[in-house]
Amino acid sequence: MSLSSQQSTGAPDLSRYGWLAVATALATIALKAGAWLVTGSVGLLADAAESIVNLVAAVVALIALKIAVKPADANHNFGHTKAEYFSAAVEGVMIFIAAISIGIFAVQRLLVPQPLEAVGVGLAISVVASVLNGAVALLLIRAGRRHHSIALKADGKHLMTDVWTSAGVLAGIVLVWLTGWDWLDPVIAIAVGVNILFAGYALVQESTAGLMDVSLPEEDNERLRAILSSRAGAEVGFHLMRTRVSGTRQFMEFHLLVPDEWSVKQGHDFLEDLSDEIVSEFPRMTVTGHIEPINDARSYSHADL
Repeated sequence: MSLSSQQSTGAPDLSRYGWLAVATALATIALKAGAWLVTGSVGLLADAAESIVNLVAAVVALIALKIAVKPADANHNFGHTKAEYFSAAVEGVMIFIAAISIGIFAVQRLLVPQPLEAVGVGLAISVVASVLNGAVALLLIRAGRRHHSIALKADGKHLMTDVWTSAGVLAGIVLVWLTGWDWLDPVIAIAVGVNILFAGYALVQESTAGLMDVSLPEEDNERLRAILSSRAGAEVGFHLMRTRVSGTRQFMEFHLLVPDEWSVKQGHDFLEDLSDEIVSEFPRMTVTGHIEPINDARSYSHADL
């Protein structure tokens, strides 16, 4: 038996994006709180409350990004990249909390309606905060996709839900301003709260899948099987291929069936060349192959996956 492993490159340090998210959250909290104080709108208060949630989530994401970049050590042989999934889970839970808070504020105001004040100034301030959030959200989502970081994607999606929240709140304030129906403000706030619950559910679902060692997407698995098939033949075969994703890293393992008379060096060289080919196409992949004699019955003792 022989084992060969081709290590992928380490996770990049993405903490600068985490600091940007923290700074953005602080700025939008100040802006939205100011808009609420000026207008007295419960919708804007709920919007400001969600920005506080954004700040907590951004700090958690920053910590996760700092941990994820740490190299493997004696206690964490496969690195620390799964820390990002905890961040995404926290983001999802925080979105749930924000939605509940919005609902509580909105119901209270629905029971005791109050007229809005200085609507124009409040709207202007809130629009500035929304534009800032939207720009940073797009930057984080793109960086998350480029670097395959679930923490950045989660933080970006969280900020984008804040943008949609703000849009709904602003629409409600405009309608109240035009119609004089004060009850519209809390009703729209409730609708916004229900809408962002779906974003929280999606983040929790994605982070749970990562913590459960979800396989690579099927199209990637099909490509990996094609690479193995291209190397198979009368003398060489493969079985028991498995893959998993861990934060920014990917892992693949399989059993390589070689002629009984091959030397250790022949098997090792074949496996190293194959690993190099796989990593050239999947740079984040760590490949582990288990070499077995093709004519030994014990090589087939496990059911194929």
